Amino acid sequence: MGEIKLMKGNEALAEAAIRAGCDAYFGYPITPQSEVIEYLAAEQPEKRTGMVLLQAESELAAINMVYGAAATGKKAMTSSSSPGISLMSEGISYLAGAELPCVIVNVVRGGPGLGTIQPSQADYFQAVKGGGHGDYKMLVLAPDSVQEMADFTRLAFDLAFKYRNPVMILSDGVIGQMMEKVELFEQIPRKHEIDHSWMAVGKPKHRPHNIITSLFLDPYVCEERNLKIQKKYRQMEREEVRFEKYLCDDAVYLIVAYGSSARISRKAVDILRQMGYKAGLLRPITLYPFPSAELQRLSSQLKGILSVEMSAGQMVEDVKIAINGKVPVFHFGRFGGVVHSPEEVRDAFVSLFKK
Repeated sequence: MGEIKLMKGNEALAEAAIRAGCDAYFGYPITPQSEVIEYLAAEQPEKRTGMVLLQAESELAAINMVYGAAATGKKAMTSSSSPGISLMSEGISYLAGAELPCVIVNVVRGGPGLGTIQPSQADYFQAVKGGGHGDYKMLVLAPDSVQEMADFTRLAFDLAFKYRNPVMILSDGVIGQMMEKVELFEQIPRKHEIDHSWMAVGKPKHRPHNIITSLFLDPYVCEERNLKIQKKYRQMEREEVRFEKYLCDDAVYLIVAYGSSARISRKAVDILRQMGYKAGLLRPITLYPFPSAELQRLSSQLKGILSVEMSAGQMVEDVKIAINGKVPVFHFGRFGGVVHSPEEVRDAFVSLFKK
């Protein structure tokens, strides 16, 4: 068993980054994720593992520092909250276009604009549809606990290097700020053996120069790059779909929710079961790739689906696409930083579905 501590979600993520062998963290403080860089500064990871920690002058600078470190094959990471991720969007597109591995954390707050520092899930579209320009995707992990904030940090680095692609951990102010018991994994050596053939680390005589870029002025060359990365996304869709089911085997009605909304909806399902409803919960763990096939499989036994989100309704569109009209799909959400209760989810469910 690893070390067990009581930690905030943001703190667990920061500690996990050190233990996952992160080489460099570049970030800028913004509520509700400032504890990430604060924890790292207090821990002085440069003394523990040699990890570089730098507070950039802005989110724009941070994401471009990540680009530079990732281009040399280092485990590079940044974190921010909604407006900060918007500033990083151009750089994220560059990272995807140059096929560079990195980890990006968004602890989502309410918007639009500066909005509020309270929790939200309104950055779903930005995360899974490619919030920057161009046809790119990030693999997106959605933790629903402090434990998963730690575990997904290690997983995110593994997936980033497997696919040479940015991976996002999409959390929110609930998961980032709450405290829970977390079991921390053992330290992974920061020096890691990986394929150096694509990196900017000096050129052996036997190969041409590596040019790290997302610029391809010849449209046919640019099309080839696009075809290559689209093939990679199809591989993600085959191999990396992750989800959790709760009381789905005999479910006639299904709630779909991720992150903190899934925690709330799990309690709502318990209440509904006590009321006689055969309700279940499907929690997407990867928001991209989305568990469309499992939703399609479950649709044959269902009478209705409710997508529960802390937004005006974003993931519900992917649920509808997956179901393709076979079952009625509805949305319930609070937004602007308001967190719904299990009873509110129950009431919304009962108003839609009659026994």
